[in-house]
Amino acid sequence: MRKHLAAAVYYFLSIILFPVTLAGYVIWVGKGLLSWRSSGVSGTAQGPLSARFFEHRLGTREDEPAYRLMIALPNVPPLGLRLFAWPMLLAHRVTGFVPKAFRYPFEGDVPPQYQASARVTFFDAALDRYLTGVAQFVILGAGFDTRAYRLPKETQVRSFEVDAPKTQALKRETLEKAGIDATGVTFVAADFEKEDWLAQLVAAGFDPKQPTFFLWEGVTVYLEKEAVEGTLRKIASMAKGSVVAFDYFTTEPLESRALYWRYARAGTAAAGEPLKFGVDSTPPSRERLVELLQACGLSLVEQRTLGHETEGKRAWGGFAIARV
Repeated sequence: MRKHLAAAVYYFLSIILFPVTLAGYVIWVGKGLLSWRSSGVSGTAQGPLSARFFEHRLGTREDEPAYRLMIALPNVPPLGLRLFAWPMLLAHRVTGFVPKAFRYPFEGDVPPQYQASARVTFFDAALDRYLTGVAQFVILGAGFDTRAYRLPKETQVRSFEVDAPKTQALKRETLEKAGIDATGVTFVAADFEKEDWLAQLVAAGFDPKQPTFFLWEGVTVYLEKEAVEGTLRKIASMAKGSVVAFDYFTTEPLESRALYWRYARAGTAAAGEPLKFGVDSTPPSRERLVELLQACGLSLVEQRTLGHETEGKRAWGGFAIARV
């Protein structure tokens, strides 16, 4: 009963304060769209960081580097962020209620709007399980991910971040501005669709003969099919025991006329990063994923389908772990 009352009060306050939230959203996203497109920096990279920022502020997942990075980013207007966050944080302080979008660990079915928290839960767990058995940790399309700065001091792995040059340059500048220690990370600038990222990685000191954990989060959907398959094949050429954890869409979000997916496609296109890739959604989509991985030389170890597959409904995505 108390839980239901807390939720009711939380949403009542959220509705009352919605004009403040909306004003913050317009300022925040408006400036973001203008600055991301003109700067050539990935606009979609801020989405996962925003989710972790709010999880940290709501006390569900500690991530001090994400908090500090978020408030230091030059493309995030302080007023917009403050106005957007204030109603949520006030309602949380009054009730103790946490909206499902920011619960951690995330449990239950995963609607598309909650994918960020479900994704971070899946990949955090994968990192905990597999990192002890590898010598290297590589984040592909790292964006504003902060996991490499949060590894336990006793972790004996070498960490690398691979990302597009302009996005990575902004991140490194902001890390320094925020006072976040990134000395244990090797940064490698490479464009997945235009450059040989593996050659750049090896040139930076990566050893392909050592088992490696590759984290590829929130990236595949923005790449052409050839780039996705090429990346998987490169990972398949790594040392035995290497693992890649990644998320994906099926072709459903790329083709659906549902309002949510139409809005999602328009939003990513406006940010200069349209949705491009999806695994064949023909049921069962898990089998379509297995076929893709096998064709690229990898074996599926673990997978979670997102969306209910029925005769008239198709899965919209999934999380996966594959091994060399």
